[in-house]
Amino acid sequence: MNDDDKKDIYDEFKDLVNMSASELKKWLDTDESKSVGQKKDGSESTGHKSGERIIEIKEKKKGDLTDDDYKHMQKVVGYIKRHSAQRPKEVEGSDWEYSLKNWGNDPTKE
Repeated sequence: MNDDDKKDIYDEFKDLVNMSASELKKWLDTDESKSVGQKKDGSESTGHKSGERIIEIKEKKKGDLTDDDYKHMQKVVGYIKRHSAQRPKEVEGSDWEYSLKNWGNDPTKE
């Protein structure tokens, strides 16, 4: 991954992940957050796990981000874009909203 790719990913991530690390921490502790997403064997959902990783990334300085961090940021950007395109009529309180929030995007902020 070259520097231009990293810059693009960083900019998109910063734009799409509109929840602060503390907002996301608070959200991930809710029952709503834990109620959505794909789970393997009743464990933590993919989105919930991703949210925890996003917090770690947001708490780092840009210069301390690793290639792995950028890969995850790219995955987050892709997920938010795909999921946002499936916007339901009723956003408030929907699994769609909860899932996006697990990935650091609060669609009610837009």
